[in-house]
Parts: sequence; C-alpha cells; structure tokens
Amino acid sequence: MALSSLFRSSPQSQQASSSDGILSMPSARAILLASVGCMLVLSLLMVASASIPFALSRGMTELYFFRNQLLYMGIGLIAAAFPYYLVSLRTLYKTETQFLLLAITGGLLVLTLFGTPINGSKRWLNLGFLNFQVAELAKLVMIVFVSDFVVRRSFEVRNGWDGFLRIFLVVGMITLLLLLQPDFGSLVVIVGTVFAIFYIAGAPYKQFLALGGLVAGLAVLAVTLVQYRLVRVMSFLDPFDDVQDTDYQLARSLIAFGRGQFTGVGYGESVQKLSHLPEAHTDFLLAITGEELGFVGVAVVLLLEALIIGSAMRISYNALKRRQMRMSYTAFGIGVVFIAQTIINAAMNMGAIPTKGLTMPFFSYGGSSMLISLVMVALLLKIYKESPEIEKSQCRYY
Repeated sequence: MALSSLFRSSPQSQQASSSDGILSMPSARAILLASVGCMLVLSLLMVASASIPFALSRGMTELYFFRNQLLYMGIGLIAAAFPYYLVSLRTLYKTETQFLLLAITGGLLVLTLFGTPINGSKRWLNLGFLNFQVAELAKLVMIVFVSDFVVRRSFEVRNGWDGFLRIFLVVGMITLLLLLQPDFGSLVVIVGTVFAIFYIAGAPYKQFLALGGLVAGLAVLAVTLVQYRLVRVMSFLDPFDDVQDTDYQLARSLIAFGRGQFTGVGYGESVQKLSHLPEAHTDFLLAITGEELGFVGVAVVLLLEALIIGSAMRISYNALKRRQMRMSYTAFGIGVVFIAQTIINAAMNMGAIPTKGLTMPFFSYGGSSMLISLVMVALLLKIYKESPEIEKSQCRYY
C-alpha cells in the first residue's frame, strides 16, 4: 500500500509534467526565465571585465560600461512590462495596429538618416540616456507584421506569387532605409526571418529558389560595389595576412580564443582587452570570454542561448497545436532572430564568417539590443501565459 502510494503520481504532478506537452521537463517559461537570467548575469560579469581598460583609456570610471549595461537591463525590464501587462495580443494582431507600428518604425528609420554618424554609419537616435538603434525595433515589428500577414493572406502565400509581392513592398521599404544607414547585418537578419516565416507558412518551394537566387545576387552586388564590405570579405579569407590593418580585429579575436584553450587564463586576466582588441565589450565580447573562461565559458554562453531559442520554439509549437497561428509564427520568428544573431556573432568571433556588427542576444554590450531582446522575451511569456486560456472559437484571431 505504501509502495503503491509512493509510485502513484498525484493529479497536480501529472498536470505539471504534461502541461507544456513534454513529459518530465521544466516548462518553457521556467527554462526561458532561468536562461535569460543567467545570460544577464554573465553579460554583466564579462562586460565589467572586458570594458575596464577601454573605459580608463578614455578617462571614464572603471565600471562605466558595467553601470550602463545594468541601466539598459533595467530600462529593458520596464519596457518589457508594457507589452506583457498592458498590450492585448488581440489588439497587437489588428491590421490597424500593424500599419501603425510600421509607420512609426519607418519614420524613426528616416530620422536616423539625419542623425550624427557614429563609426561612419547613421543607425542611432540620440534619446539622451541611450543611442537607440531603430533596426532592432524593426526586427520585432517585422516579425509581428509578417506573422499576421501569412495568416490573413494564407491563400495568397500558399498559391502563387501574390503573397510574396505584397510583402515585398514592405520589406523593400525597410531594406532601402537600412541600406541607407547602412546596416547590412540587420538587413540580413530581417530578410532571413521573413523567409523563414513564409517557409513554415507553406509558401511554394519554387518561390524560395527564385527569390533565394535574387537575394544572393543582390548580396554579391552589395559586397562587391562597396569597398569596405569587399575588404572585410577578402581579409576574412586569410585573417593573418595583414594583422596591423584589415585583419586586425579578426586576428586578435582568434588569438584570444587560442590563449584561452579549454579553461581560460582566468577571469580578468585577458591580454587582448588591453587595447589590442578594439571595444572588446561589444561585438567581440565572446572572444574575451574565450580567452578568460576558455572553451568552457563559451560553451556555457552558447548553451544558454540554445535554451532560450529552444524555449521560444516550444512556445511556438504549443501555440501551433492549439491552432493559434499568429502567436505560433511570432514565437517562431523571435526564435529565428535569436538563432541568426547568435550564429553570426559567434561565427564572426571565431573567424568562420567576415566581421559584422551584430550583437549576441542578452550578452553583448548595447542598450538597443538588450531592450528589444527583453521585450521579445516578454512577448514570448505573454504568448505562453495566454495561449491555454484562449477559447477554441477565438483561436482564429490569434
């Protein structure tokens, strides 16, 4: 009797184990929150370590960038509370809301063109407490817009070219504004995400082959016709042929990984951050992590990113099972953005692709990326929370 009661699972435990559709696994919400929390702590630790020499060389306090990153996280959490508590998903997926968000994003992208250039690009709006990169907002807005579009125009998406031609007008506008900044990296992420959502929405294969060839051709033109992009590609092919000029960042990044080996040289003991690797706390923070914490530290960062991405995909799948297609595509699109930026940033740091200015989500220093990434997490949590509560008769609106 005692043994039978011991092995008999309670109704509460059965509900807990099966509530997310996967037996004996933590919920997607729990994994997502834990992984994001760990990433934020790791980000603060590594930004503090990597940025001290850079801050001191410019007359700033030692923990200037650490405090800024902490501030950005606080602002991001406040911003994330807005869609989680105050914005209805039903309202978010209304056509009027979609075009309002697109109009705001397009207007902000135009305003950036009149801003002050930073490192040769006009990507930021000065908001006083941070320089906001509008391309990060464009990623989120395009995910929500395309997720609604492929459901609202599902017949056109799955039959013929009408769906692609309609969405091309919107993507073309965003593409043009991003190229004028220029921000080629964000453009690649947005176009790739749109393609991914169209693919799972059932668009014909022949369209992907044709448009894939067109995009590849335009990408080749974009690289070959702009001198600095061509230099980046050529220097990537041999990262040590000109270590004092075109290969400087990539070569120093690879040296950092080489010094770190398996367990690293120790936290705070990096040599490359001592003005050898420029602004190491931003795009090349993973390289400093590899030097100080070794393969183990890099593996932890990538594992946490994988858990965040996996949680987004689980939330997407559970919404799909309930036929809440807009919510499913939105969660999927957020996961694709995290996948793309993680792979591009890690590959760039490791010399697998040419250097590109894309942040590692939740890890690299940067206010815009941190803010929008946390808003994306809030949207995932809202989908997770509300998805089981929506009546079957109302799922077509979600």
